[in-house]
Amino acid sequence: MNGTPQPFGLLAEVTHRCPLHCVYCSNPLALLDRADELATEDWLRVIGQAAELGVLQVHLSGGEPLVRGDLETLVAECRRLGLYTNLITSGLGLTESRAESLVAAGLNSAQLSIQGDAAEATDLIAASKQFGKKEAAARIIRDAGLPLNMNVVLHRLNLARLDAIIDVCARWDAERLELANAQYYGWALNNRELLMPSKTQLDQAVGVYERRKAELAERMEILWILPDYYEPYPKPCMGGWAQTALTVAPDGVVYPCPVAAEITTMEFASVRDHDLDWIWAKSPAFEAFRGTEWMPDPCRSCSRKELDFGGCRCQAFALTGDAGRTDPVCQHSPDHHLVQDALVRANQEDGGADRRLVYRRSDSPGV
Repeated sequence: MNGTPQPFGLLAEVTHRCPLHCVYCSNPLALLDRADELATEDWLRVIGQAAELGVLQVHLSGGEPLVRGDLETLVAECRRLGLYTNLITSGLGLTESRAESLVAAGLNSAQLSIQGDAAEATDLIAASKQFGKKEAAARIIRDAGLPLNMNVVLHRLNLARLDAIIDVCARWDAERLELANAQYYGWALNNRELLMPSKTQLDQAVGVYERRKAELAERMEILWILPDYYEPYPKPCMGGWAQTALTVAPDGVVYPCPVAAEITTMEFASVRDHDLDWIWAKSPAFEAFRGTEWMPDPCRSCSRKELDFGGCRCQAFALTGDAGRTDPVCQHSPDHHLVQDALVRANQEDGGADRRLVYRRSDSPGV
């Protein structure tokens, strides 16, 4: 591998099909159809190559991975190869028998997403009235003997309900809760005017998080994912571009992070055409932003360049159209005004008042 870093995580996006229509979905705007998906034998080959590459954890995601009837086969192959498996799910479609078969195949953990603390939040954010099924899924996961991890994306429309959201997760006996402030790519970027919180909302939510984290320390781990638009420096792009993990999309195209498909100026290789080790170690897209040599100023001469690696390449592209520019979140970026302008609008009392939510599928209702 000639000094190329070794990935430890594979995000296997086995499908884009999903019963939810979340307005912040991390899937690309151009969703793939069922006909585009890799077949079972292709995924088995990918998993085997990932193990040879050094991957230790496989996160099965989508869309909703439960729509795939071969999920148990993929989990069993991971177990055979000694890989840790985690199911990332909306919970819709999870039954007692399906959970039992997945555990029997070797599933190690499950992460259940919710959109808020009540049915109204699920309907507003995901155009779905299935909150009750999420509660049932939490019980099924626990009864199957799996650790219950939960995730909620935070934004202007639910931050005020953070106390109640944490109450729900505690009542459902979650062991771990990830409070993921919205990241603005794809669908979330389309909805940024309605999702971006004000500084006051965010400060109040931080207070709730810190208080509840201390209160629940003995029974539930609570993580806070920073809202980087409000930070002076950008997040370090998953530890740096193509450093620690890789994502395989439903059609077999491989990306260094889950949202890199949005960078339309780059060509990413597919497992249909190349082995995973070549893609990771030698493909031009994966090599493009590794290390620091590619960096323009101000990153090139910055003392933080080995801490944040110039920030997020996907965010740089989303906001400037150039994946090679300094992440505009950085206070030293020549494009920082793009973030500042968004924050000014978010902190206006009528921010986004004339906008309508854009749902993941065009046939979903607006609000």
